[in-house]
Amino acid sequence: HDDVRHIDWNVTARQGVPHVRVFTEDREMAAWFLVDLSASIDFGSGDTRKREVSTEFVAVIARLLTRHGNRVGAITHGTTRDGMIPAGGGRRQVLQVLHALQSAAAEGRPTRLAELLAAGANALRRRSTVFIVSDFVSEPGWERLLGQLALRHEVVAVRVVDPLELELPDLGLVTLR
Repeated sequence: HDDVRHIDWNVTARQGVPHVRVFTEDREMAAWFLVDLSASIDFGSGDTRKREVSTEFVAVIARLLTRHGNRVGAITHGTTRDGMIPAGGGRRQVLQVLHALQSAAAEGRPTRLAELLAAGANALRRRSTVFIVSDFVSEPGWERLLGQLALRHEVVAVRVVDPLELELPDLGLVTLR
């Protein structure tokens, strides 16, 4: 009762017995977090700052991905010392990414999201899933780089906002509150 399209005819001819290919979902997928840690992310009108929300998002998604054998890495931008954590698997990798996000100190300069996207495009060699976590309050010019990144990788843009910022235009992005 197998689908004829899944029969591997070369193996069937060699062995004389019908051989059906079995497909498994992709494992060991690399997921990258491009995280904006600029001064605008340190804003928060209530008990929670946008930096805490973005860190919690990265923690949950990274743990879910590594639990199923995938690798995660991170590129941070907007801090006094921007950094890259190469993709790796396991609980220790998630803790290393979270430590880098929590210990980074923001610079006072304006957000330049284009630099983060360019760093991601240069660093990521293999096709990956890319989570861009930012408030997208940035100097203009990042839209073209986002499109170029999306041509090669599967991109998920996550916009972190504060309730006071809800008057900003909706960019069609996933929004965390």
